[in-house]
Amino acid sequence: MVATAFLAFSLPPYLSLDPSLSRVPLEGSFAAYYPMLVAHVLFGAVAMVACGLQIWPWFRKRYPVAHRRIGRVYVLGGVLPAGALGLVVGALSPFGPMTRVSNVMLAALWLACTVAGFRAARRRRFADHRRWMIRSFALTFSIITNRVWGVIAMIVLMPQAETVFGGSDIAFMQTVSGLAAWLGWTTSLLLAEWWLERGGAAGRRRTPASARG
Repeated sequence: MVATAFLAFSLPPYLSLDPSLSRVPLEGSFAAYYPMLVAHVLFGAVAMVACGLQIWPWFRKRYPVAHRRIGRVYVLGGVLPAGALGLVVGALSPFGPMTRVSNVMLAALWLACTVAGFRAARRRRFADHRRWMIRSFALTFSIITNRVWGVIAMIVLMPQAETVFGGSDIAFMQTVSGLAAWLGWTTSLLLAEWWLERGGAAGRRRTPASARG
């Protein structure tokens, strides 16, 4: 439901294919930047919708064949093209160098975690598959936490716009964007790791000592 609400707000400007409606400033960008941005957004939307179904335990257990097929859509029709485009679009972000570095790292990790999870499934290492795909899920949905952190950063830093940032709108927005970009995916990934370690620790507590050797 969160993904649906987010996409209902974010997608329409890009579905229009009107560059003037882009939420990313296009001034000074090369000709192919906007088409690549639109493609990145659309493939990312496919990844978000597919991923939401993949992590739903009831759906996964009741429809295992659909789970496998949607998983292929998530990887091949969502993350791989969106991540590859994200490397280029992110590296050329108009929101400053701090955001660019974060975007490239996010895209690279997103691709790496997803490919690792896909390969683990192909090799029938389902425990590893689950762990990598939880990380992939966290990075997929970090676009939403990015927006939350952006609002928080703007509220906190706004009183300092005239002092710390000298009244510069560019410096202010690049700082807000950079903080949101980094906090968006790092906090999501750390939360995923905590979840995985928590689950592993719970499993170890339930396993008798004799079974652990």
